[in-house]
Amino acid sequence: MKKVVLIGGSGTIGTILQKGLKREFDVHSLDINVDENNDNAKKTDAKNFAELIDNIPSGTDVLVNLLSTGNAGSLVNISEMNNMVDVYFKASYNILKAAVELNIPKVVFASSNHVTDYYESGGKSKLGRKINVNDYPYSEGLYGVLKLAVENIGFAFSNQYPLSVINLRIGSVKLNEKKEIYKNIERNRHTWLSEVDTVTLFKDAIISDIEYGTFYGVSDNPDKPWCSDNAKEKLGFISKVNSIDIIN
Repeated sequence: MKKVVLIGGSGTIGTILQKGLKREFDVHSLDINVDENNDNAKKTDAKNFAELIDNIPSGTDVLVNLLSTGNAGSLVNISEMNNMVDVYFKASYNILKAAVELNIPKVVFASSNHVTDYYESGGKSKLGRKINVNDYPYSEGLYGVLKLAVENIGFAFSNQYPLSVINLRIGSVKLNEKKEIYKNIERNRHTWLSEVDTVTLFKDAIISDIEYGTFYGVSDNPDKPWCSDNAKEKLGFISKVNSIDIIN
């Protein structure tokens, strides 16, 4: 059974994955905020490299980078910029470096659809076709820029070390999804990544043998803005529950 460590595992996606992956993997969580009743969770600040190294369990097979500050806005003030750089880029660099030093063969990175949000409006592509991973990644804000930077530094690590790096450009994921999808139904009906599909996508990335790859994470929603064909072809990802299924 592969040992999978979710870094930032107390957030929305981490909560979904802790529950959804535990039948097939030995799942551990590292986060600044952890459930003290979870024996597989350990309070960890990934910005502190020494602390990160010390708290990653021995025998780990996969690190899953789910780090977030909760800010996905456009351009921010200097203080928030510094915080976002620390969390999204510096701590992500720490995770990649830790994988190399501890001989962990794979890092799965929860990137974002905001890497290419310049091409999308209201859940619809402005290109007249689905946005794909070959489109130049124009972002409208710092969040998308930093997510792209981590994708790129992951490529450098994968190129220079025996390390597999999988980037998943996640769509809209929320807990209590039936309630949440109605909050912004116009966009969500197109951009949703259901809980079931979130677990499936990350599982496919964890077990894949790809050295490096970037994929959009979106359910098979009507008129979805992003092309996920390569996720199906290379990871074997098949959407099981889409936004229409949730609404109905």
